[in-house]
Amino acid sequence: MLILLVEDDLAQLEPLRSALSKAGHTVDAIEDGETARWLLSQKDYDLLILDWMLPNVSGVQLCQEYRRSGKTAPVLMLTAKDTTLDKVTGLDAGADDYLVKPVDIVELLARVRALARRSPLWQGDTLSLGDLHLNLNNLTIERNQVIVQLSGREFQLMEYLMRHPYQVLSHNQIEQALWEWGTEPESNAVTTLVRRLRQRLQTVGAKDWLENVYGMGYRLGIPEKTEEK
Repeated sequence: MLILLVEDDLAQLEPLRSALSKAGHTVDAIEDGETARWLLSQKDYDLLILDWMLPNVSGVQLCQEYRRSGKTAPVLMLTAKDTTLDKVTGLDAGADDYLVKPVDIVELLARVRALARRSPLWQGDTLSLGDLHLNLNNLTIERNQVIVQLSGREFQLMEYLMRHPYQVLSHNQIEQALWEWGTEPESNAVTTLVRRLRQRLQTVGAKDWLENVYGMGYRLGIPEKTEEK
């Protein structure tokens, strides 16, 4: 998933970002509400994790504005406020869930998985293309009873490809989907990542499923000769 994480305390921001990234998510980690507001106007996120208390623009304000714009991705509020009135305020602003600080990482990841299931884009814990399966919880691919573990970045690419089967995805589209805001991937980063993913796919006999479309990008699909069998 593409997640917007907004937390002005760097001591809390980095551990949360790291845990979410290791779980296979692409995370735009932001320290202030103004930057978050701009990003929300530029990108479509699968999940928002917003700290209640932010400089200039609060998490509650961001949530209210986000809902007024008609967007429906789940929103998880993080806050030290734990009274019933505070919870009601956050939920009335459009939040879907509420987590009181200090945040327990294991609980956070569980809440993220639960919220993902509420998304209209949810397709289950496993994405499938023919007999090739991608497990979203343990970052593995499986085919013909062979299971291969993917790295976080390999998983992100595989998930992106499987959510857009048979579509040609350009280098720029892949960079936008996989690399966090504010980071600049090396010029050969996508090519290197595709090569690594092909090596994983080769292990399950599906190397030729990931096609290089010359001058355009990459496409994941079942080869015609395989479909005919």
